[in-house]
Amino acid sequence: MEPREKPVRRMRTAAGVLEALKAEDPGTEVTLHFIKYLIRAQLVPVVHVGRKKLAAVEDVQAYLAAPPIPDTEPGIRRVAV
Repeated sequence: MEPREKPVRRMRTAAGVLEALKAEDPGTEVTLHFIKYLIRAQLVPVVHVGRKKLAAVEDVQAYLAAPPIPDTEPGIRRVAV
């Protein structure tokens, strides 16, 4: 039995992720600023290579397909004093 090959992940900078998304969907409204926010807020995993932060295109697509639902209730919340 031969081992399965792992699929190669498309690791890109934020600009590269945006290019890949636009190649698949030219009309996408996703911006470079939003992708940088996802990376900065650690909402998608990144790999640090020197001064660059690389994110997998598949991880960004997965986030866009099913963003986390905030668990806060709308309205004013009480704060303990």
